[in-house]
Amino acid sequence: MYSARPRMAQPIRASRSDSRVVVGSILPAMLIGTSLMVAATAVPAQPPKASTQPAEVRVKETPGARSYRRAVLIRFTGPITPLLEQFVFRKLDLAQRRNADLVIIEIDSPGGFLDSSFNVASRLRDLDWAETVAFIPNEALSGAAIVALGCDTIIMARDARIGDAGAIFQGQDALFRYAPEKIRTDLARRIRDLASSKGRPPALAEAMVDMDLVVYHVRNASTEETGLMTDPEIAASDDPAEWVKLKPIIESREAHFLELNGERAVALGLAGRVAASRKEVRDQLRIDGELLILEPTVVDTTVTVLNFSFVTGLLLVVAVVALLFEASAPGIGIGGLVSGLCFALFFWSRFLGGTAGWLEVILFAAGLVFIAIELFVIPGFGVAGVSGLLLVLASILMASQHFVVPHTGRELNTTVNSLTMIVGTGVAVILATAAISYFRGSIPVLSWLALQPVEVKPRDAAAADGKAKPSPALGERRFPVQVGDWGVAESPLRPAGRVRFQDDYVDVVSDGSFVSAGQQVTVTKISGNRVQVRAVEETA
Repeated sequence: MYSARPRMAQPIRASRSDSRVVVGSILPAMLIGTSLMVAATAVPAQPPKASTQPAEVRVKETPGARSYRRAVLIRFTGPITPLLEQFVFRKLDLAQRRNADLVIIEIDSPGGFLDSSFNVASRLRDLDWAETVAFIPNEALSGAAIVALGCDTIIMARDARIGDAGAIFQGQDALFRYAPEKIRTDLARRIRDLASSKGRPPALAEAMVDMDLVVYHVRNASTEETGLMTDPEIAASDDPAEWVKLKPIIESREAHFLELNGERAVALGLAGRVAASRKEVRDQLRIDGELLILEPTVVDTTVTVLNFSFVTGLLLVVAVVALLFEASAPGIGIGGLVSGLCFALFFWSRFLGGTAGWLEVILFAAGLVFIAIELFVIPGFGVAGVSGLLLVLASILMASQHFVVPHTGRELNTTVNSLTMIVGTGVAVILATAAISYFRGSIPVLSWLALQPVEVKPRDAAAADGKAKPSPALGERRFPVQVGDWGVAESPLRPAGRVRFQDDYVDVVSDGSFVSAGQQVTVTKISGNRVQVRAVEETA
């Protein structure tokens, strides 16, 4: 039970006659002391009366009671996602490094993910190196209201809104429904504890998440104590008959989640003050120093952009194509560098976005190791290759969402979107690889990066008159081989390797099949700087 005018604990007052010192004789003093002890033991001690009042919590000093010299403001705007959660955490860490003594969270949000909302609220509730203030100029609904309850003080504009925090989920038919009772019970308990930890009426907080809960102004007939209580709280009190329900709070009527404007929130004790602008907030809080506004930096913007589905897919396409380009064209190191950079940016953005951890990185690295073992150690494409590919895909999928197994319709939609992005990336990789393989010799950038083969003089260089014939132009003959020539594989082709054609050695790529060292091959295609061969079946 929350009281608008809580009863203060009365200090124990000692009688002035008990403190007198008798001078001149010790016996009277002993007699007085003995009589007091007998009187104390004669009266039985009364046990403390049970109460439904919440345990007393230590509330921080009210902001504005002193001046602040190092105040920071963090804007909390838009839907609440793991990405926004990690942004707030980074800014709080920055504020702590700058020795801030006041943190203002400017909230303008319609809500979002429940877990992210409670994570931010818990971080603000447990923050002990600075005072925290939630400033709501427009709205703090659903999960944003939970975030505001975690601050020491709430300041709202007169027409701003707070509340309406009922838990909902999206079903398989794409329609939103109220969360089951199991989730709502836990939510009510957590939000009551959050409100009580900051000295706010827990009944109002619970009414934000329970649409059938009605909050009443109540008065105790014996003590004249007033407060805000619900029917379950009155029934659970020590003397339910002593509490008189005066009038209900209209915003908490049945079939409505509690939602208050700034003026009503202050009147009911949920918010502390009313302010229309940052300037009024600064004046009310007596900020003497400069108010540092922590705006999104280049890193924050980059992380946000890289977490877009289209940008993520494009990043993965470039990474995979560059990796295939590196594997199919020996001697070109730029492909491996580009691929490594793209994958590093992907996991870095997921780390800062709050959806990836070291588990995803370990799975991705293990997948690459398995694929490398399949290509360079075990001929063919078997268990190791399939396992490596599945590990890589699983790591990318897990790094793209904040959960492992979907449990709600919304999480299922997120998983479907992630799988769609991965499938689209695979299709784009196939098309891009085919285009690059066909046009590699004519693509300016790729032709500049590729190592040009050494020009080979023709074997019939000696002319009949004893003078050498001019060598053919590089465009006419780029390799000492042509389609149909036969050679012997000097190294295993997985699929790239080296083949000896008489006295010449050429870096080649097989047509996809594994070719062991010493096996005969024939040239099937020459495209740009790429020589493709296939194995020749030996006959008698």
